[in-house]
Order: sequence, then structure tokens, then C-alpha cells
Amino acid sequence: MLQPFLRLGSLWLISLFALLQSQSANGQQVRPLELTWEDNLLRIHADYLPGGSVEVWYLEAFCRKGATDRKWSETTIPHQTRLISTAPDRSRLELETIIEPGVVARHGIQSGTDEVAFQIELTNPTDSPADIQWAQPCIRVGRFTGFGQDDYWKRCFVFLKGELNFLNQIPRTQEALYHGGQVYVPRGVERGDVNPRPISEFQPDPPIMGCVSHDDRWILGAAWDSTQELFQGVIVCLHSDFRIGGLQPGEKKTLKGRIYLLPNDPARLLQRWKNDFGRTGH
Repeated sequence: MLQPFLRLGSLWLISLFALLQSQSANGQQVRPLELTWEDNLLRIHADYLPGGSVEVWYLEAFCRKGATDRKWSETTIPHQTRLISTAPDRSRLELETIIEPGVVARHGIQSGTDEVAFQIELTNPTDSPADIQWAQPCIRVGRFTGFGQDDYWKRCFVFLKGELNFLNQIPRTQEALYHGGQVYVPRGVERGDVNPRPISEFQPDPPIMGCVSHDDRWILGAAWDSTQELFQGVIVCLHSDFRIGGLQPGEKKTLKGRIYLLPNDPARLLQRWKNDFGRTGH
């Protein structure tokens, strides 16, 4: 079996829990992560995070069916996102995206003390079916991992049969329409409808994409209740890309996702995923 994970030292973890309990006992509220969005970049701020924040290209692309074997420019769908509102404490954002030919996506993004929750409501008000199969939030992890393009992926991981495996421990595929990166396709997803990058022969289970911070103290994990692919990208990024599955005229769909920012305890990450998604996450 491939070796699992880097685990946080128990003393540090105990100290962190003690600090949080002390703050609660003293009536001091632990502040939620701060959120900002500008020029299609969602920033998740906290002083304790490596680099002070994590950036997400939100959203990089909406995609049509049949992406695997054709030019990327023929897969992506023009879209435009705008900010609707920001909570006074920056714990909540509301965005709206218009996706050609007129599909509307409303995004509610809510932070907690160690996670960011996404709820997306998509509506097709047009008279025609919309071939919008999946979408890409691009999480930039250079500052978090402390590594660059050539080696950051060694700090990234997926789960295989419930065990955390770093990507450098998993045999990689090289050939594809575009070289570089690695795509991990969950069960039930058509392999002809994913990123035209090298597709791993290994199937992620559960479908969580993540990485470990450069100081080994923190773990970042991303997941959705409907997952199209996990992708280790080509701009020091990682993806948990959500599946939409098209929209018929008048149809509405709701999707939910999470970005977790936890102490480096993979068992805790798995439990949080189970609590939020269980077997509905696929």
C-alpha cells in the first residue's frame, strides 16, 4: 500500500485545541475566516495561514461535454461574474455569474473558523438546453505549500480507498492532448468529459483534493457534493471541479462545496467530509 500522510505533532495539536477551548471558555469568539472577491479572485484571509491567505480563481471556467480530446478553447463557455454583496465582517459573499447563452448562477460563500462553504444555485431561464457540464474553481497553493511549479505537487494528495496518498507516491500518466498536471476521475464520471491533461489510472475515493502546508502544520482539502474531476494543475494550483450535468429549459440545480483549512490531521479531514457529504459526495 502506498504510504499515507505527514501527521501533525500531537503536542502542537493539543495546544491548538486547548487554545480554542480557552477562548470559548473566556467568552471570546473565534473569528471566521475573512473573505474578499475582486477580479475573479476569491481570497481567504487568516493571519495564521502560510502567506496570510489562500487565493481561488473563482471561477476559472465553465465547460462543455467532450473536453478530453479537443482544444480547451472549444470546451470553455464565456461567462461573467460580479459581486452582489459582502457581509460587514467579511464572513459571507454573494456573487452572480451569467453563463452563455443566459444561465444564471448565484453563489453564496460563507466562512467558518476553519472552512469556507459554497452553495451555488443554477437556473436556465432560456428555451434551450444548456450544455454546461462542469466548472473549475482553481485553488492557488504556492504560498501555502512553499513550493513552486516543479515540485509543489509532491505536497498535494488524493485519497485512494480511504487512505491519503501524496501525488509523488502514485504512478503518473504522461500522455494527453496537453502535457503537464494530472487528472483524477471519480467513479461514475465519463472519462471523455474531463480536462485534456494526463488522466491517472487511479480513481480517487473519497473525491477530496488537498495539500499540506510547508511547515506541516496545516492541511487544505476541497470537495463538492457532485465532483467532475480532481486536478493537479499547471500554475501551482489544485482543483476539485464540480459537476453540473447540463440544464434543461427552466431547470434549476443546487450544488454545495467546501474548502477546509484544518490542523494537519487527515482523519479529521475525512470525518468532516463524511459529516458534510457522506456518500452523496461523488
